[in-house]
Amino acid sequence: MPELAFNKRVHFDYEILGKYEAGLELRGFEVKAIRHARLNLSGAYVIIRGGEAYLINADLPPYQPMNTPEGYDSKRTRRLLLNKKEIRELVGRVNESGLTIVPINCYTKGTLIKLKIGLGKPKKKHDKREAIKKRDTQREISRNLGR
Repeated sequence: MPELAFNKRVHFDYEILGKYEAGLELRGFEVKAIRHARLNLSGAYVIIRGGEAYLINADLPPYQPMNTPEGYDSKRTRRLLLNKKEIRELVGRVNESGLTIVPINCYTKGTLIKLKIGLGKPKKKHDKREAIKKRDTQREISRNLGR
């Protein structure tokens, strides 16, 4: 499963409570762009409207700008393919508490393109500082062990 795109800030900004795998409804030229790792997931999020999940604000520039249809919006809303049971579960968890659905990474599974989404609880500022301190101490320990 080669990873095509990764949301770098998701683990820093959110505490991931659950993960789900979703398919993406794409156009043909968008598939080619994703396979060449042009997808940018930073700042993207998932909403659920009318019993369907949508990926909002994910930037996907065209692979070949000259062959792209006129009026193509690289940040258009894309539908996610999830089971009804998964969608109901996500709706229930998001409505009961202040959770957000965020994309974690995009990868291939056979010939299909999949998006891993996570149910995230936003971290507070002091939690982020704690994560930075922990990362720095780990880096320092690994440096000392390497000597």
